[in-house]
Amino acid sequence: MKRIAIIGDGGWGTALSIELFRKGFNISFWGVFKDYIERIAKGRENIKFLKGIKIPEGIDITPSLGKALEGAEIVVLAVPSKYLRGVLQQLKEIKQKDPIYISAAKGIESGTLMRMSEVIEDVLGNDKKIVAISGPSIAIEVAKGLPTTLVASSRNIDLTKEIQNVLGSKRLRVYTSDDLIGVELGGSLKNIIAIAAGMSDGLGFGTNTKAAILTRGLAEITRLGIAMGAKRETFAGLSGMGDLVTTCISPYSRNRWFGEMLGKGRKAETIVKETEMVVEGVTTAKSVYELSRKYSVEMPITREIYNVIYNDKSPKDVVENLMLRSPKPECY
Repeated sequence: MKRIAIIGDGGWGTALSIELFRKGFNISFWGVFKDYIERIAKGRENIKFLKGIKIPEGIDITPSLGKALEGAEIVVLAVPSKYLRGVLQQLKEIKQKDPIYISAAKGIESGTLMRMSEVIEDVLGNDKKIVAISGPSIAIEVAKGLPTTLVASSRNIDLTKEIQNVLGSKRLRVYTSDDLIGVELGGSLKNIIAIAAGMSDGLGFGTNTKAAILTRGLAEITRLGIAMGAKRETFAGLSGMGDLVTTCISPYSRNRWFGEMLGKGRKAETIVKETEMVVEGVTTAKSVYELSRKYSVEMPITREIYNVIYNDKSPKDVVENLMLRSPKPECY
C-alpha cells in the first residue's frame, strides 16, 4: 500500500486526500499553520476551504512536515503557487526516499515566470520525478465523489501512466499527455479569463458576453502556449477548454468570484485582504502579462485584467476598450 503525502491544506489538497484514501492508500496530510491543522485533525473538517465535508479518521493529519513525508512514495504538492518555492525549501531540508512529486498547483511564479514543475526542479534538482495534473476539478465536487476528469503530464510517459493508475478510479478518470508545457499553462492561464468572466457577471452582462470571453480567452491562452512550445491541441482538451469552462461558470470558483467583486466596484487590494483563500489569477495575471510582452504575444483580455488589478482601471472602461479595438479577422 503506497504512502502518499499531501502537502497543502487548501480545498484541493483536502479533496485529493479524501479521494486517495478512498482508494486504499496510506495518506498523510500537512498544512503550514499548526493551530489550524490541529483544529482540522480534531474536528475532521476543513471549515475554511471545504466546509461540510467530513475527513475520514484514517487520514493522518499532522503539523509536522517531517512526519508527513516519512516513508512517502508520492508527494502531492497542493500549495498555492506563490508559496510553493518556500515549501520546497523546507522539503529540501528533510531526508526523503526518492518520491514522485505530483504538482497540483496552478500558476506562474512571479518574477522568475517559471511554471510549477520548473520551480520544483529549480529547488529540488532536475533529476526528480515530477508529474503535473490539471483539468476541470472543483475541489468540493471531487470530495463528494462526483465524476471528474483530469489530465496528467510529465516528460516520462511511463511515469505519467503510473500516476494515471494511482489517481484513477470510478469517480476520477485520468488521461495522459506528453505536453507538460501546455498542461501547466492551460491550468494556470484560465484563472485570468475566469476573473474576466466574473467581472462580466458583476457588471450584469449576459451569456453572449461570457461566451465571447471564454472563446477569445482560449484564443490568447493558445497563442501564448504555442509561443512557449506547447501543442495547439492541448488547449482544446481538459487542461485547456475543460478547465477554462469550469472555472468561468462554477459558483465555487474563487477566481470567477473575485472578478464578480471587481465588476461590482470593489477594489482588488481590498478583496485580496478580506479573503483567506488565495486567488491564483491575481498573481498569474501579472506573470502572464510579463510573459506576453516577453514573447510578443497579443493578449488583450489578460492585459485589461492586469490593468484592473494593478493599475486600478475601471471594469467599464475595460469593456469599452476591448469592444472598440481595431476590426480584424477571427483567428487563433
